Amino acid sequence: MDKPTDILKQEHQLILVILKIIEEICKKLDKSEMVNPDDLTAIIDFIRNFADACHHAKEEKLLFVALEKAGMSRNDGPIAVMLREHEQARNFTQAMDSALESMTKGDAPASKIFSENARGYVQLLLNHIDKEDHVLFMMADQRLSAEAQKELVEGFDRVEREEIGAGVHEKYHDLLHRLRDTYL
Repeated sequence: MDKPTDILKQEHQLILVILKIIEEICKKLDKSEMVNPDDLTAIIDFIRNFADACHHAKEEKLLFVALEKAGMSRNDGPIAVMLREHEQARNFTQAMDSALESMTKGDAPASKIFSENARGYVQLLLNHIDKEDHVLFMMADQRLSAEAQKELVEGFDRVEREEIGAGVHEKYHDLLHRLRDTYL
């Protein structure tokens, strides 16, 4: 059985691919090259529904709660930092979405705002994933009992089924492959 942290690390690998794609799209936008607005919409959808509603939900609703029960504080230390960064990521995403809306209405300067926020998101997430993979998840592996880890894996499955829905993971895998082939 995979440990819950292994599942989250696998999801990080998918998020890292979207971050590379975003970086390439920002380079195109900087050179005023055409980028399909549907691709930008799809990226925001991926961020909101896979990175946030699925991945971050598993962390916030399940992993962090289990770590609190194991004695870690939610108000300071690693959990507090991760929660703050999840909120910052949501703010960057909202700003990207607003800029995209302006871009689709013909506001060319909005592409600069999109790029600035997209780059902020990428930098935030690169650092965030590194901290989770190399600090927080190691702490979780050490502190959580086998029983707690088993419950987390079951909870992660429940999030996938009930909050995300069947086939959604596959949809985002397909999207990543298409965007990777287009931009990388």
